[in-house]
Amino acid sequence: MLDLVNVTKVYKGGKRAVDDMTMSLQPGMLGLLGPNGAGKSSLMRITATVTRPTSGTVRFHGEDAVAKPNVLRRKLGYLPQDFGVYPNLTSREFLMYLAAAKGVSARSAKARIDELLELVNLTEAVKRPLGKYSGGMLRRVGIAQVLLADPEVIIVDEPTAGLDPEERVRFRNLLSDLAADKVVMLSTHIVSDVESVASDIAVVANGRLQRRGTPEELLRSVEGHVWEVLVDPASVPAVQTQYIVSRMVRTTEGVRIRLLAPEAPYDGAVRLTPDLEDAYLAIIRGASGGESAQRFGAGPIRAGAV
Repeated sequence: MLDLVNVTKVYKGGKRAVDDMTMSLQPGMLGLLGPNGAGKSSLMRITATVTRPTSGTVRFHGEDAVAKPNVLRRKLGYLPQDFGVYPNLTSREFLMYLAAAKGVSARSAKARIDELLELVNLTEAVKRPLGKYSGGMLRRVGIAQVLLADPEVIIVDEPTAGLDPEERVRFRNLLSDLAADKVVMLSTHIVSDVESVASDIAVVANGRLQRRGTPEELLRSVEGHVWEVLVDPASVPAVQTQYIVSRMVRTTEGVRIRLLAPEAPYDGAVRLTPDLEDAYLAIIRGASGGESAQRFGAGPIRAGAV
């Protein structure tokens, strides 16, 4: 349904934010994972036809959406990282304005907006101007506008920023339901935002696609390589230098460290079941190189055209 073909974006000064990215997307949820500065937002803006690529193209149902952006825009719901509003309007007034811009009739818009305001838990705040909304509430307005015109493609960039834990879960579940018959592309640097809802995960670093697969495939890449060790606090810097460390907990006995290594790093090390964060860190550190990545034996994994 949606294809990115050899997409590259080079900004002034030679910064290559997206480097020859090729991906094919069908209905379902793609979780786009990567650290800040990895090129995720640039890729999302290109996919949403907000920014033109330096080279390459985006195809929607086989048509060139770079040359003819309205082909995709009519079927698109997009939530950027920085979502602006008119502070003097209420949420209903603002959504009515956006519905008109999207070509939704006033009668259809009113019923749809009432439904969406209830969905994002803003019914009680509907008469307040947006200028008095919290950051999390504004994010929920942004989520509502994504769904106004029943889009075929939904692109959301860091969508859970500013949401409390309960709202994060509600939004993730909503996107999971929508992905049954829509292309949903969710960009985040928070592994928990995708691990429970995305059946397809792409890891991006340095503007390139480093790895793409199901959560199970990513977990298999670090199976047998995750360990827990107990060390004294003075040894922590040396462990962090030598190994990829995914988490640390200080206890009365010392510091319990979860790390990645191809074999037992110390006497008494306990092998653990890997989680998605372990796999993500291995891929990202492998892409950046460095002593800890070499110690683990990781290297950049090229996915090619997938």
